[in-house]
Amino acid sequence: MSEAFHRKIRVLIVDDSASVRMTLSEIIGSDPDLDVMATAADPYVAVERIRQEVPDVMFLDIELPRMDGLTFLRKIMSQRPIPVVICSSLAEAGSDTLMQALEAGAVDVVTKPRVDTADFLKESRMRICDAAKAAAHAKFRGGVHKPAPRLTVEAKLNADAIVPPHSEARAASQRARMPLTEPVICIGASTGGTEALREVLEALPATTPGIIIVQHMPEKFTNAFARRLDGICAMQIKEAEDGDVVQPGHVLIAPGNQHMLLHRAGSRYTVNVVDGPHVSRHRPSVDVMFRSASQTAGRNAMGIILTGMGDDGARGLLEMRQAGSFTLAQDEDSCVVFGMPKEAIGRGAAAKVVPLNRVAGEILAYARTAMVAAK
Repeated sequence: MSEAFHRKIRVLIVDDSASVRMTLSEIIGSDPDLDVMATAADPYVAVERIRQEVPDVMFLDIELPRMDGLTFLRKIMSQRPIPVVICSSLAEAGSDTLMQALEAGAVDVVTKPRVDTADFLKESRMRICDAAKAAAHAKFRGGVHKPAPRLTVEAKLNADAIVPPHSEARAASQRARMPLTEPVICIGASTGGTEALREVLEALPATTPGIIIVQHMPEKFTNAFARRLDGICAMQIKEAEDGDVVQPGHVLIAPGNQHMLLHRAGSRYTVNVVDGPHVSRHRPSVDVMFRSASQTAGRNAMGIILTGMGDDGARGLLEMRQAGSFTLAQDEDSCVVFGMPKEAIGRGAAAKVVPLNRVAGEILAYARTAMVAAK
């Protein structure tokens, strides 16, 4: 086995707060796959650290002295691309800036670690370490990042923690009895998903069937993400609220830190936004959304899994396919991280595998077929 698979992922932390640098260093250093190679209080110090040794991943704050983080990010991505995770305490007021950072090439965004309780610290650790590993495996827009080390796999809850599974007999009976309705499109994504979703949604007309989305993202930032997409897309896009109706021309994005389930009442679909434990190491979880869609919509739904690290959504997409849904996975070449789609494809969950630039066309083709069948 090559040396690349033995070494740790080297992380550079750029933050003007000494306490944040220390806390992040402790969190990242506690993971056996990660190593804090250096820290820096501002972009100029960071440049000196990078000249000495190029990190695999850089954690970057937005609000920095001498040069703001967004400007530094743009300079880095144009001169010496490095996988960057934005680590910020900005909430609603500054979350548009974080969206600009993702558009500028950052691969993920996390909130600064919360240390007020043991549970919050544990959740911060999981999210931060997972983001570092995903970023280390991410492709740049202009090419492929160097191989990253092999990762250890930690135990995780599955969708049973939120949505009980159906027995084989009940599932078969439900498939036989389920009437046709208007179609529902369910999309799951993680690392690299913000830009992938933008590309897909920008290509869809206002007449597209209702769409529900789980994008792994911190609390507060999903609202800014939805508002930003709403301003550039023909469909109406918002952060989901409990009880929202799924309807043509509308997109509902699961709020950060809560699960979103598809619910059916007669021929109408709504969403339930609920609390609960992390599933497949995420909240919201794609598996939770997909399982709820398999049970409530079945053949009336289309499931799509896009770029992302890990396996969240793979099992749920398989359940959707088994329930009669049409399922799709993004191909390797167009993924920033070919983790979630790869797992889904490996399990036989995807009926079709296509590049990102064909996903919107597949949605419209499915919608045409489904609407004809429903008449």
